Amino acid sequence: MGYTVGGTEYEADADGYLLEPEYGDEIAGVIAQADGIELTDAHWQVIRYMREKYREDGQTPNFRNMLKEFAERVRPGTDSKYLYDLFPAGPAKQAAKIAGLPKPLGKGGY
Repeated sequence: MGYTVGGTEYEADADGYLLEPEYGDEIAGVIAQADGIELTDAHWQVIRYMREKYREDGQTPNFRNMLKEFAERVRPGTDSKYLYDLFPAGPAKQAAKIAGLPKPLGKGGY
């Protein structure tokens, strides 16, 4: 499986996660569309957060850490329902996938 954006092929695993990170906004739109998600500003907040965490730590956070840090750093008052409404297949995993990041380790991160 893979994705094509602007004539460039991006390799992905069987679950649709990119094998190498790609931070372009176009790839996020293509992956989101494949997952049946129409991106809103709220989605982009989460995508930017996930990309930032990946750049800082070399991996994505697990859901618990994601929820805590997102609520502290990006959108105060965020709860799990908010994130699941945006990414129903699991916020930590699906947000990482749509953000163009490789598959999270273990159960969604570190």
